[in-house]
Amino acid sequence: MSESKLNLLSFSGRTRILHLTWFAFFLTFLVWFNHAPLLAAIRETFGLSDQQIKTLLILNVALTIPARIIVGMLVDAIGPKRMFSVLLFVSSFLCFGFALADSYEQLALMRFLLGFTGAGFVIGIRLISEWFPARQLGVAEGIYGGWGNFGSAAAAITLPTLALLFGGDDGWRYAVGTTGVLALAYSAIFYFSVSDTPKGSTYFKPKKNGALEVTSKGDFFLYLVMNIPMYAALGILAWKLGPANTAMLSDAFVNMAYAVLTVLYLFQTVRIYQINKHVFHTEVPRIDRYSFKQVAVLDLAYMVTFGSELAVVSMLPLFFMDTFDLSIVTAGLLGSFFGTMCVVARPGGGWLSDILGRKKTLVVVLAGLVAGYLLMSQIDSSWPVALAVLATIVCALFVHFGTGAVFAVVPLVKRRLTGQIAGMAGAYGNVGGVMFLTVLSFVSPMTFFLVIAAAALMTLLVVAVFLDEPEGHMAEILPDGTVQMIEVT
Repeated sequence: MSESKLNLLSFSGRTRILHLTWFAFFLTFLVWFNHAPLLAAIRETFGLSDQQIKTLLILNVALTIPARIIVGMLVDAIGPKRMFSVLLFVSSFLCFGFALADSYEQLALMRFLLGFTGAGFVIGIRLISEWFPARQLGVAEGIYGGWGNFGSAAAAITLPTLALLFGGDDGWRYAVGTTGVLALAYSAIFYFSVSDTPKGSTYFKPKKNGALEVTSKGDFFLYLVMNIPMYAALGILAWKLGPANTAMLSDAFVNMAYAVLTVLYLFQTVRIYQINKHVFHTEVPRIDRYSFKQVAVLDLAYMVTFGSELAVVSMLPLFFMDTFDLSIVTAGLLGSFFGTMCVVARPGGGWLSDILGRKKTLVVVLAGLVAGYLLMSQIDSSWPVALAVLATIVCALFVHFGTGAVFAVVPLVKRRLTGQIAGMAGAYGNVGGVMFLTVLSFVSPMTFFLVIAAAALMTLLVVAVFLDEPEGHMAEILPDGTVQMIEVT
């Protein structure tokens, strides 16, 4: 841990961990979005309607909501090395299942289960925070997130061509299956190549497992409120699959889903109380406190940044194809520009946060995000394709700046809870994805972009008023009772 500068050309020490981890995340996004650029071929194979296509897009991001919460808890408890290896291993077989599907029902089920793959993001956030100091954490997390996010763009760039090279009606199946093979191989490589912390460092674990620890009565009730949208998003999905829409589920099944979600929310509420009941009668020592308000604000910010990214990356290739009458390969390539910007913009958002301040950076990029989506809402067939791509790039820059800026703050809230906090923020990204894709299933792309702009404007106001700039140090207690101060400024 002697490096004073971040040398990306190095493959030793903390930089080696960064490279190994962002590539693991890259593979999860490659697998998670391997369907998006191949939707036209999938639509032809199964004879899918527009509503069935849009349902697949929603299914792809739905399971990630609870998965990121659960994986966040697991990574805090068992460590990122084991968790990332398991996730890649399982994801590879889900990928094979999608490639081999022979009915829309099987296709939809495997797409839903592949939402589990999207939880990989949470794991690396905790791992990178263990290896990098606060002065480099924003840019390191930005590189991890941005270069890993490029997996969705890489899918859009390479998979249509790969499907054509395989040839035939099943070319898309072989292209999808190839991504599963890569994930399977790397699950073993990652396990034997990384460690959870630098040598001699302590991996701080939560004092209690099963729910996020809070440190005041107000935070307890805010936590309960912030859990509602995650269950509501899953309820929207059940409704979307019901008789009133795609009719994949019966009324009885949809009502049962609502009942199960209600019971699960009540069960989680009881569990949260069991973990945190001490806050109602005993004041938490100052050294252990943190503000859950920070978590809530970051959740909303990630909902409109990453949530909109999920939605737009999912629909953009088909949008370009239908709007400008392009080939599947050309549309996939142009649609990939939105995801490609993450390579520089997400690290840029983290770097600006390290240099200029975390709150200021987030406020500015959210303002740019509002303007970007307002611009995209004006795109139609009368635009030159080049101008539409330019508008997409401008919007994407601010979206990815925003995701980098959010996760420049997340690891600085409370170290031992970083996985769970990242999991909750990440889950809200998927809440945004479900919400925006649901809107898309009812309105035109123009209105879809306007809705995102309005949501971003409201979030901008929340961030400006309620987010606190991280300052000073956060404290963690070693097993022997020694207090360790971790710099956050």
